[in-house]
Amino acid sequence: MRRKTPPRREIPADAKYNNVHITMFVNRMMYGGKKSTALRMIYESLDIVAERSKRDPVEVFEQALRNATPLLEVKPRRVGGSTYQVPVEVAPDRALSLAMRWLLGAARGRGGRSIGEKLAAELLDAASGQGSAIKKKDETHRMAEANRAFAHYRW
Repeated sequence: MRRKTPPRREIPADAKYNNVHITMFVNRMMYGGKKSTALRMIYESLDIVAERSKRDPVEVFEQALRNATPLLEVKPRRVGGSTYQVPVEVAPDRALSLAMRWLLGAARGRGGRSIGEKLAAELLDAASGQGSAIKKKDETHRMAEANRAFAHYRW
């Protein structure tokens, strides 16, 4: 029997925008416990977003997150010696985590410039339904769609 899962930690909202998702994003962005550096970079990118889009930066950030959040993914499942890629629905917490990870990876993968500018560009792209993070989500959905025949192996 599995052990009991620990209770979920309460995540505080960030100081500037009073948003929990920004705090979560900072925690995923940080290297070596350097939270203040990660916070500074995110705030810089949100300032750039506000300047370029003439919209509320938190609104753009949330829209980018929503657009990059996957609904389906595939999980490998062994049945009688062969492994099938079985499409499953993504739990809300995991979906949000994947969206943040993809946005961050896509921003880091962009060429040149500072991380603030790269992240701002990726957020703006994702909010308008473009960019690498959105491509990754579409790829994941395509994989799930292609393997729909194995959906009956879901557990």
